[in-house]
Amino acid sequence: MSSSLAPSARGSRLALLVVGLCWLAVLFDGLDMFIYGSVLPHLLATKTFGLTPDRAGDLGSYATFGMLVGALTAGTVADRIGRKKLMVGCVTLFSLASGVCAIADSVTVFGLGRTLAGVGLGGLLPTAISMVSDYARGGRGALTIGALMTAHHAGGILSAYVAKWLVEPVGWRSAFWVCVLPLLFVPVLAKVMPESLSFLVAKGRTEEARALADRYVVELPAAAGKKTSADRWDALIDLFRGGEWLQTLLYWLASFGGLLLVYGVATWLPTLMRGEGYNLGSALTFVVLFNLGGIVGMLVAGRAADRFGAPGISALWFALTAAGVFLLSVHMPLGVTFLVVFLTGVFLNSAQTMIYATVSIRSTPAGRATAVGWTSGMGRFGAVFGPWLGGQLLAAGNGDWGFTAFALAGVSSMVFIGLAALRSARRPERSGAEQQLIAAQ
Repeated sequence: MSSSLAPSARGSRLALLVVGLCWLAVLFDGLDMFIYGSVLPHLLATKTFGLTPDRAGDLGSYATFGMLVGALTAGTVADRIGRKKLMVGCVTLFSLASGVCAIADSVTVFGLGRTLAGVGLGGLLPTAISMVSDYARGGRGALTIGALMTAHHAGGILSAYVAKWLVEPVGWRSAFWVCVLPLLFVPVLAKVMPESLSFLVAKGRTEEARALADRYVVELPAAAGKKTSADRWDALIDLFRGGEWLQTLLYWLASFGGLLLVYGVATWLPTLMRGEGYNLGSALTFVVLFNLGGIVGMLVAGRAADRFGAPGISALWFALTAAGVFLLSVHMPLGVTFLVVFLTGVFLNSAQTMIYATVSIRSTPAGRATAVGWTSGMGRFGAVFGPWLGGQLLAAGNGDWGFTAFALAGVSSMVFIGLAALRSARRPERSGAEQQLIAAQ
């Protein structure tokens, strides 16, 4: 049956379908990730499970350790079994794991639930980024990734309201039961989400790929040579061939500092603000402002990165983030504090995402999920360290030093991604055909 839609319109419809489904999946990812930080002040105040600040930091690190495992394995697994199957599995895993947290009768069971949730959360994000990169319209790769990441911060905003509306009147367990609801989305994702065209072609499922391309009137990616089982690690090895090892190392180090900052602040911001004298409702307002800033920042940074280059924008954003985080350690009028938290959210969250955008856009379609997954995965070591560091500083009565430590992490990421930007500027341009292929993905 013929369609009245022009090819460009039908291609846009496919891109919107993929981005929309990935956006919802990442929304649930953000809800599950931020919910712990949102309920943490209540858990500490009521001494649930005998929780102390240092033990709370350990629990925060359990989830990020799980994310490290998920991110390190997701790219390679996705390049082998497909992005769609892995996304379905990740959403299922972190939803069920939230149920484990909701019924936990000890800190051990609760920690197990957060660790399992982290595996799903860590696997979903790089896979969704790779998926939308596959279907992004030409020249809009970074903007599309930025738009996708607004969902993560929308989930953070939702977590603050879930905690505000449910925790005090119903109990903290109700917040984690809300995080089980994404299971209802899993059948929709499994039925409606198309598989990556690049993956289908790489796996030799050419007829399936051609049928999908013809259905939406989009260009079929060029077939790459088939890989044997002995070559399955080639995508990872390619990250270190020639002069690529130094560029890869710079991205990994920048991601380490960035995720230390992101997850350290995400875990401890409500608690630190409550320690400054704000009640639970007011402290959660900072979470909302922080994530609203993240949404604005993703859209602004994505457009700026498409025009001026993602590495340079990321470096500038990290510098502004470091300044904002440091200012939070200074006593300021409430209105000024609100503004600083919002602006810090603008720059912090999108600075890290532009690292992923840089890696994704520079990678070949066949190895994109591996490159993004390992960059995210190595950064997860920072994500594990950030919540633990905040807990240790609070337990020692040095909460104000937490802001300074997080600011220094931002400075380090600025340096590493800045060096990567300078090296990229000196590199010869890719061939026009390769640039066009990467932009179209």
